[in-house]
Amino acid sequence: MVYGEMVAVMSAVRGIALTWLGHSTFKVTSAEGKTLLIDPWVAGNPSCPDAEKSIGQLDLMLCTHGHFDHIGDAVSIAKATTPTVVAIHELCIWMERKGVQNTSPMNKGGSQRVGDITITMVHADHSCGITEDDGSIVYGGEAAGYVITFENGFRLYHAGDTAVFGDMKLIGDLYKPDLALLPIGDRFVMSPREAALAARLLGAPAVVPMHYGTFPLLTGTPEAFQAESPELQVITLTPGQTLR
Repeated sequence: MVYGEMVAVMSAVRGIALTWLGHSTFKVTSAEGKTLLIDPWVAGNPSCPDAEKSIGQLDLMLCTHGHFDHIGDAVSIAKATTPTVVAIHELCIWMERKGVQNTSPMNKGGSQRVGDITITMVHADHSCGITEDDGSIVYGGEAAGYVITFENGFRLYHAGDTAVFGDMKLIGDLYKPDLALLPIGDRFVMSPREAALAARLLGAPAVVPMHYGTFPLLTGTPEAFQAESPELQVITLTPGQTLR
């Protein structure tokens, strides 16, 4: 992405600070100073810089699904920082059994307001088993994505782990995200080729790629993603970098 395009997108962000903590984990500060954490996996996340592993106070936590690389630190961080925890119903029930308070369950197609921020849960095409400490797997509801509408109207789409699916066009038509966070790593999520189609279906003006490079099996790269979608504004962050 060229410098002029980056400036245009950053201007469009309008007061939102988005920090990539590696893999699919993002910390977001709203224009009004509210702090969100999406897919909390930091302690065991090899891509998360050491300086970012201490999260600090949170207002809101969002979990897309129950795999370890998305909720690995959900319980410990939720207990320490007491945010409102948003997830699909079954995942909220599981976290409540682990001692998490202030959960706010929802399901796909619904929206809820947390303060002045609106959270809409949308579809994702992926599995969602939760691995317990003894290695057993329990049902965690379905995987999901989120459209987050901030106080100033800026809309952020976090796709979670997903394959490309045709109804991404509906997400674009209904919610018109200003910025999309899309997985590109392949093997367990979309490859750059599928992610490029997803971006076109969404119609988002810019995309931050995620869920790549954390493990050797995740072979997709931002360069391959950009090559598949030369018309798209691809913002490649390094772990710990903030888009303001």
